[in-house]
Amino acid sequence: MVRAETHKNYTKQQLEDLSKDSLIDLYLNQQTQLTELDKKMQLILEQMVTSNRARFGRSSEKIPAEGQIRFAEVDGTIVFFNEAEAVNDTESPGTSDEESPDASDETDKEPQDGKKKNKPPVKTKGQKEQALSQLPTRRVDHDIPVDELEKLFGKDGWKRLPDEVYRRLEFIPAKVEVEEHHVAVYAAKDESHMEKAKHPAYLLRNSLVTPSLLAAIINGKYVNAVPLYRLEKEFERYGIPVTRQNMANWVIQGSERYLSIFYDYLHQKLYDFHVIQADETRVEVTKDGRSAGAMSWMWVYRTGSMYEDRAVVLYDYQKDRKTDHPLEFLKGFSGICETDGYQVYHKIEGMKEDLKIAGCWAHARRKFYDAEQTVPKKIRNKCTAHLALRQIQAIYREEKHLKGLPPDERLELRKRCVKPLVDAYFAWVKQEAVGTLEGGILWKAFQYSMNQEKYLRVFLEDGEVPMDNNASLSERYTYPHLFEKIST
Repeated sequence: MVRAETHKNYTKQQLEDLSKDSLIDLYLNQQTQLTELDKKMQLILEQMVTSNRARFGRSSEKIPAEGQIRFAEVDGTIVFFNEAEAVNDTESPGTSDEESPDASDETDKEPQDGKKKNKPPVKTKGQKEQALSQLPTRRVDHDIPVDELEKLFGKDGWKRLPDEVYRRLEFIPAKVEVEEHHVAVYAAKDESHMEKAKHPAYLLRNSLVTPSLLAAIINGKYVNAVPLYRLEKEFERYGIPVTRQNMANWVIQGSERYLSIFYDYLHQKLYDFHVIQADETRVEVTKDGRSAGAMSWMWVYRTGSMYEDRAVVLYDYQKDRKTDHPLEFLKGFSGICETDGYQVYHKIEGMKEDLKIAGCWAHARRKFYDAEQTVPKKIRNKCTAHLALRQIQAIYREEKHLKGLPPDERLELRKRCVKPLVDAYFAWVKQEAVGTLEGGILWKAFQYSMNQEKYLRVFLEDGEVPMDNNASLSERYTYPHLFEKIST
């Protein structure tokens, strides 16, 4: 028997001299090596596709307005040069979001010519009227003087018809004024004591800042992602002598004195809810005593998406991703916490008897979406990953029909209509996972679903648990600058 060696080159004569068994062994060995090489090549190609998507592709699964020209990236926010033209071609007021995981089959059908066409805008009837009714209205009358009417119609020759009514939105720029408080001071004639008239308490003593001014700065910086130096220039245009150093000092002191109290109150209030959601993401931090570019973590905790009418959303910044942080934050919580598959949450579940972890179907779906993107577009709708996405979509579709129902009724219908689809999905996953290229993206997607099955099924046991953790994920996209580079 001859052992095949990959580095040895056989001549024709040497091969003719080998026995039949040796030739068979040589062929089988080469075949095994070629199979292993093919697997490695597939993994490398997958990694290349994934790397290119991460570097040049979209981070969202939604389809953005096409034709936008990226102009610059300022403080973590992408600025598009021709955003107005691009958006005008594809959207209008009332247009709904792009397709979500729970969209129906109709939205996924490709036209016969293979080219996707933009759907016409979908306007919600009465949406504008409802919005305008919430705003103050100033009536402006336009009349024709009597003498002109007499010229047009003759004396007493006219009658007034119902007015033609149209509405326009008037924008009034910010108004800034100085509050000059004069506090009356009285003293006894015998100088035994003094008395001041009642007046509002100082927000920050010996400072020009008022609650409205501080609120505007915080809104500009942390909601609209406007850097302090730009706010400084904006105040300059209003003629207000407010520097970025002033604003930084006001924000820090105001947060420590007032917002921290409110944060602690909301933290306790969060414990009153039966279901909450959590997520964490990396943030790059500078000037905190560590080397430049050090990675920290921003954790977000919020009430479950079933409680949108009284939502509580809290952020918790930490320098690392250790178990201690969520354990401390959730120490007073008793109920269900919906998260991704990060093992720290599962570890905490074992440490707290009154805590149950629910899994997120959006994360399970995303694994297959990533796998689907590595397949050529021509055959993408026939690949295994696409079949998995279709099954998850069917589960979302049934769940969407239950929106707005009371928890008890939703739970009953979940058991009847949704559970059979979930059971079929996991049976299919376990069957298809056999023989999948180990270490590949598709293999990882199967492994994620199988490892998270216990947690992905929790929503079938409680009508208040949503299918996914998208509500907490959306907080990252509502305020993306909170998850960009931070300078302390």
